Amino acid sequence: MSRPPRPSHLPLRDGVSASCVVVRPGDAPTALDFLAARLAVLSRDEWAERLARGEVLDAQGQPLNASTPCRPGQRIFYYRRLAAEPEPLASEHIVFQDEWLVVADKPHFMPVTPSGRFVQQSLLVRLKRRLGLADLSPVHRIDRETAGLVVFAVQPHTRDAYQALFRHRRVHKLYEAVAPHRPDLVLPHTYRSRLAPDAERFFLSREVAGEPNSETHIERAQPLGAHALYHLRPITGQRHQLRLHMMALGVPILGDGFYPEVLRGPGEPDDAENPLQLLARALAFDDPVTGEQRRFSSSLTLRAAQAASPAPAAGADQFDDKVPRSVMGASGA
Repeated sequence: MSRPPRPSHLPLRDGVSASCVVVRPGDAPTALDFLAARLAVLSRDEWAERLARGEVLDAQGQPLNASTPCRPGQRIFYYRRLAAEPEPLASEHIVFQDEWLVVADKPHFMPVTPSGRFVQQSLLVRLKRRLGLADLSPVHRIDRETAGLVVFAVQPHTRDAYQALFRHRRVHKLYEAVAPHRPDLVLPHTYRSRLAPDAERFFLSREVAGEPNSETHIERAQPLGAHALYHLRPITGQRHQLRLHMMALGVPILGDGFYPEVLRGPGEPDDAENPLQLLARALAFDDPVTGEQRRFSSSLTLRAAQAASPAPAAGADQFDDKVPRSVMGASGA
């Protein structure tokens, strides 16, 4: 089901766009009753306070009160906010910006979009607030625990064109991961499997029998003592794909709190001293809007790789022998 559109005249509040909920037949008849029943994550008293402060709006941007009648099909807008959010361990870094794209380096533990315990401290909201771009929207996602490059569309009418690049696998992606060194693993190596959500734990995925729906190329490994810096090229984009594939190969990524066993659930405090050693290092693609050849490289370095070897890790230059020249421009490098 598609998400109800947000009217363009509804402003941002502290970088947060208005969220929308649609009244269904049979829902409670008044705004307060409806919100308290439908969005019970907040108490009835909290919804009453928000309504009294004018923080719940109709599609025209007019505040609703507690007794405002609700009708089926009506769209009601509200702003997500949390009383207290975990402070980020590091700030985002803007790698590139023009009138079409913003590319940012996301630190470990920061979600791309508002979710769970994070609203103001999500990358999207921080960038909207920082850059004053109300229509900024991510064109792909990476895990909250993963650091590295995230691409955002600036203009709403070009968003789908950029998202289509990822849907149709027209983006060349390079990740780096630090994991145990396995000298007997012959590289390059391609790993394929079928991934599905875990039936018992919603925040996990797992390998299941059936036709593969995920594919990763492990290009090479740079030894770092007992560990190695692996270069990974995901061909597909399944949830936790790289983490599961590395685990299946007997080299689970360092700092992974979910695999091979759950050390910390999604609501538990993060281990700041032991972040997941997975980095979205580089992206390359032909821009569908401008026709430019885009190539972006992260400025971040994985802590485990840096500690083991002072030499800078290889990054976007590793595209040179793998990516067609049609996407090898200097724009955004």
